[in-house]
Amino acid sequence: MATPPSLRIDNLMAALDAAEIGQQPGEVHGALVGLICGGVEQSKKAWNSAFLELMNDGQPLPDALQQLIDELYQDTLTRLSDADFGFTPMLPEEEEPLAKRVEALSLWVQSFLTGIAMVQPKLNKASADVQEVIKDLAEIALVEFDVADDDESESAYMELMEFSKMAALLCYSEFGPEPSEQEASVIH
Repeated sequence: MATPPSLRIDNLMAALDAAEIGQQPGEVHGALVGLICGGVEQSKKAWNSAFLELMNDGQPLPDALQQLIDELYQDTLTRLSDADFGFTPMLPEEEEPLAKRVEALSLWVQSFLTGIAMVQPKLNKASADVQEVIKDLAEIALVEFDVADDDESESAYMELMEFSKMAALLCYSEFGPEPSEQEASVIH
């Protein structure tokens, strides 16, 4: 599934800068994914108020940015529920320096954990697998940004990114809507 041009990382960064929101695109995406994977109610009012609480102290966003966030939410929800696993964290492209990508992954994971904790107060009662991945994600959030730009570090980054992706999908399968609920919300 191709990413819509409007949801490119540089477009989201420009919209965040224009609105003077001090967040990176990865943080915004991580928070949205955390909310969705935590089982936030799918109505716009529910997920958007939780999102605004995390990202902008509960204050509304400028219309252009809100429209982009709405589109990002729908795209992310579609990707998370896609049987072909079209979901990946929104992170800088591989042309960017490794240190920048590692920092972005750390911020994405931090925001994911904050988002999921906000809507899922029973994380300590989750399955053992989910509890373990949450613990592992907390370690990834603390990863060092000062990394060597070599094949070994690149490989380690790719493993952490893939783990983060699979951890989000595991959380979504545990806390997200039941498949029958999802199908009912899809317009045919």
